[in-house]
Amino acid sequence: MTTANPERARSLRSFGLGSWRRALSDALARPLTSYYLLIGAAALLLTIGLIMVLSASSVFSYDRTGDSFLIVRRQLMWVILGLPTAFVVSRLPPRLVRQLAYVGFSVSLLLLALTARFGVERNGNTNWLPLGPVEIQPSEIAKLALVIWAAHIYANKERRLDSFHQILVPVVPGMLLATGLVIVGRDLGTALILFAILLGMLWVVGAPARFFVMSSMVIAVGVFAMATTNAERFERITTFIDPFKDFHGSGWQPAHGLYALSSGGIVGQGIGASQTKWGDLPEAHTDFIFAVLGEELGLVGTMLVVSLFLTIAYAALRIARETADPFVRYCSFGIVVWLIGQMIVNVGMVLTLLPVIGIPLPLVSYGGSSLLPTLVALGLLVGFARREPEAARALAQRKKVRSAGLSAR
Repeated sequence: MTTANPERARSLRSFGLGSWRRALSDALARPLTSYYLLIGAAALLLTIGLIMVLSASSVFSYDRTGDSFLIVRRQLMWVILGLPTAFVVSRLPPRLVRQLAYVGFSVSLLLLALTARFGVERNGNTNWLPLGPVEIQPSEIAKLALVIWAAHIYANKERRLDSFHQILVPVVPGMLLATGLVIVGRDLGTALILFAILLGMLWVVGAPARFFVMSSMVIAVGVFAMATTNAERFERITTFIDPFKDFHGSGWQPAHGLYALSSGGIVGQGIGASQTKWGDLPEAHTDFIFAVLGEELGLVGTMLVVSLFLTIAYAALRIARETADPFVRYCSFGIVVWLIGQMIVNVGMVLTLLPVIGIPLPLVSYGGSSLLPTLVALGLLVGFARREPEAARALAQRKKVRSAGLSAR
């Protein structure tokens, strides 16, 4: 009895673990897994974002306008506009998306040039362009346009990508031109994301390692030059090393971001219970919304948000790996680099692992200029997932079954 019981317990444990692994493996092997993961993760992030924008902006909005719900209503308006747009985009065939690649690239360059010349300055960056009653951030639109444009070109050159010249021209000059226009507006954060997209696209098409070494050196020199030629930016970049050194000055925002996260503990203080949003934390509903999220939802909430982003990355990389269409492969990978890179930079800012450079958290931070292109990009990924051969057959079979059911009724 004493010998058999431990063996039986071990067998039961191994059986349970094996069953769990098999169930997970079976679920991931289903044809519509990428489709459901993308929709589920994006929907949860969007819901969490609306809740956190409401909580983080209520005090700021009431103090400025007398209406606690003004900012979240604006965010909800962008969601109502973005979701149908993403749905339409998910139904567009890749062929039609590719036909719009050069148009999107040209329009984004034009908007960036107009921003550099006529843009509105905020927090030391000239990255907003007034268009009548609204202001937009063209650099957010450019991220999506550049990914589609580069993916279209590399798909056309699929059989010639063994040549370094074919890899470089015209993608590298075009993306460097767009990045240069962003740098003219002194938007270091967006410039770094555009560089990351460029390097990611070059990596996936097989650029040689020496190019990445040279690129890293150029980026380092460029970042150093931008930091040292602007006193405010230099102060923000050096403060992240020790935000408490100048607590009442340049370290105020990162230090209070850390206070917010540390006070959240494991499960947080509860939605709406943040104390730092009462004027202590600048940009609480935009760039530093992750700090308020950590304060109100704790470590559990922050890990959930990071896990949802990683779920989107897993689904998109799965699409890129399994597709036979080179455009889908390159576009999916470019979107992953963009969204995950931006998430890492934003979370790194709040954790003071990176300097404060003004990068929003996709789908969560307030701002239509960021939210709308992100939803369109996710719509593209959902469309790619729907068109995977096995997924398309599963959806067609489901539609057939539903039609048969309605006919029977």
